[in-house]
Amino acid sequence: MRTWAAVLVLGLGFANPIAAQQTVPPTPVLILDSEILYQETGYGQQIRDGLDRDADALKSENDRIVAALTDEERSLTLRRPTMDPAAFRKEAEAFDVKVQGIRRARDAKEVSLQNARLAARDDFFTAVRDVIGQLMLERGAAVILDRRSVFLALSAADVTEEAIVRIDAALLNDQAVVPDAEAPPLVEGSGSDPIEAAPPALEVAPPLER
Repeated sequence: MRTWAAVLVLGLGFANPIAAQQTVPPTPVLILDSEILYQETGYGQQIRDGLDRDADALKSENDRIVAALTDEERSLTLRRPTMDPAAFRKEAEAFDVKVQGIRRARDAKEVSLQNARLAARDDFFTAVRDVIGQLMLERGAAVILDRRSVFLALSAADVTEEAIVRIDAALLNDQAVVPDAEAPPLVEGSGSDPIEAAPPALEVAPPLER
């Protein structure tokens, strides 16, 4: 009885030469790790740096808004004892409306930044496709599979490190096009890769008690 290992060897086209000559030669297949490709290329880092700057700017803006709203609420609270109740109620309601409007605007910006991250990832793989395709042709391969979908392969079939070197040689320091976080980016497919976290949502003080 054949062991599972022997069956696997036969399936991969490593049977005896005589039998192999009587069948169609196996199609050369290469593998790479797309996650490592995006995370460890200088070109991928260049793209992510732009998005990280947008995220830092949004967080700083959030912090300034929270501080301003906190001061405004504190002022209203301190003035309450000297205010006419109707005047206080009117001002408090206006403050609540203002807070809710700001929260919706900040949430929309954070969603835009998340979408920009998704679009940037897609744009990265579109940009490197020709570089990887050239590598595939040089190796005489017909297909490249993602490492995470491969059960077993020879280490020589993994071209991730070579692809990283070639991508950076061809694309690094070119002007990376990063989607505008303010504009709705176009994203093809949803994918299943984990997405980097966006800045925390804007925190504001609860509505004033009347």
